[in-house]
Amino acid sequence: MEKFLFLAVVAIAAWYWLKPKKRAPPRLDQADARAILGVGPDADADAIRAAHRRLIALVHPDRGGSADLTRRVNLARDILLERND
Repeated sequence: MEKFLFLAVVAIAAWYWLKPKKRAPPRLDQADARAILGVGPDADADAIRAAHRRLIALVHPDRGGSADLTRRVNLARDILLERND
């Protein structure tokens, strides 16, 4: 029984150390967010949402894009909409 417990602890420790680490989301400032979405500094919420929809249609993983690009476009939208609220 003790050997089983020892092996279980070792297996759990190995899983903990070898599991994939979560990456921190990329950090963007407002200038980077505007550049990603292609909107100007005076863009209103509707223009930001329209640019986001246009880009998401191109970069979404279901359409052959990548998850990283989708995250960046969503983050850019969130940053700019937070500024407008």
